[in-house]
Amino acid sequence: MLKSFFDFLNGYLWGPPMVILLFGTHLFMTLRTGFIQRKILLGIRLSVTKDHAGHGDVSQFGALATALASTIGTGNIVGVATALVGGGPGAILWMWLTGVFGIATKYAESLLAVKYRVRTSDGTMLGGPMYALERGLKCKWLAVIFCFFTVLASFGIGNAVQSNAVASSVKETFHLAPWISGVFIALLVGAVILGGIKSITRVCTVLVPFMAVFYVLGCIVILVSYRAYIPAALKLIVTSAFSVRAAAGGFVASTLMSAARYGVARGLFTNESGLGSAPIVAAAAKTSNPVRQALVSATGTFWDTVVICAITGLVLVCSIIANPMIDSSKGAALTHAAFNQIPVLGPVVLTVGMITFAFATILGWAYYSEKALEYVLKKKAIMLFRISWVAVAFVGAVMELPTVWSMADTFNALMAFPNLVAMLLLSGVVKAETKKYLKNIDAVDRTPIPVVKGR
Repeated sequence: MLKSFFDFLNGYLWGPPMVILLFGTHLFMTLRTGFIQRKILLGIRLSVTKDHAGHGDVSQFGALATALASTIGTGNIVGVATALVGGGPGAILWMWLTGVFGIATKYAESLLAVKYRVRTSDGTMLGGPMYALERGLKCKWLAVIFCFFTVLASFGIGNAVQSNAVASSVKETFHLAPWISGVFIALLVGAVILGGIKSITRVCTVLVPFMAVFYVLGCIVILVSYRAYIPAALKLIVTSAFSVRAAAGGFVASTLMSAARYGVARGLFTNESGLGSAPIVAAAAKTSNPVRQALVSATGTFWDTVVICAITGLVLVCSIIANPMIDSSKGAALTHAAFNQIPVLGPVVLTVGMITFAFATILGWAYYSEKALEYVLKKKAIMLFRISWVAVAFVGAVMELPTVWSMADTFNALMAFPNLVAMLLLSGVVKAETKKYLKNIDAVDRTPIPVVKGR
């Protein structure tokens, strides 16, 4: 009943208007920033370079690692599979295109987050779409709405579904009861988030590079074994993305619209470009000017979707072509079946990837949700939130979550809308700041950062 309601709602929220709005924003910001994607190598270099003149709570790489921790999650594994199930092989290309053009959107929202950030009386940096809406557009009511949907989305897709994915994967691979996994997840999450952003960042800067490299290398090894099927898989992905006829060979029926809908929706979920979550941590980075951190943050979309999701999608499509009897009607089952086709290595890559990705996502979303809640209820709600977050991490591991993906699409759309409004209306600011600092990336922004009380 509940799933049917959210599916009905998503039919409107993720219909042509939302797909056009989101993808259109990606294209618009690409043009508005002068195709900022061409600076992706500069962003990668800046991400591993210390900014000694910057002001903030964490390093630029620390902010990027925390943002990647939340985006490189089960969406990169199960989410890609659910896009494939709902939209056919063509959805993989739409996800990839969403990532390529979404780099500009991630750049723009991160720039605005740093531009309009504030400082608390104890020196902590705060920022994100809510501050861009409040300070840039004078729409605090819309900022509150954004925070409300951020918190709703976080407890589900940022926490419960992640711990459930870990428990399910561990149970299937090691036959360990979900409640045992839940206890370990809750204890580890609690130990990290009680230390705040600096503790979360320290863990993420170590965990994220390891998990990403391990997973990508594992997938490459799997693709080597499927190398004979790669050309056919690539051709099928491209042709299905724009075809009005269903793909054959074990794939579900799909149309151009369903491929675009599921590809763009899952693309948003995996890379969060336009969602408004990653800018919250970008605002905490030590950076000399808004453009510098925006370039670093934009690389997150590149790594997450253009690289990791593309490799995952290719592994899944190759697996189905090579093994037509694989059940491609359910995302999670498809993922396990595809990786299990490779003895020993396949299940290990999937399980380790699932555990590390999901745990990192729980940490990243804990920070996003906490700051959204703090914006509305001030600091008095932080400790209660952290306790609740740990409790949900355990509960999620032992629950059945049949409606979570539908709910995720709903709350993601409702989160994204205020953020997209802020970006489009403040695109002139993005263009001006880009022109001001892009040619002199080490220039220091001397604009005073406002100090707010009670936060």
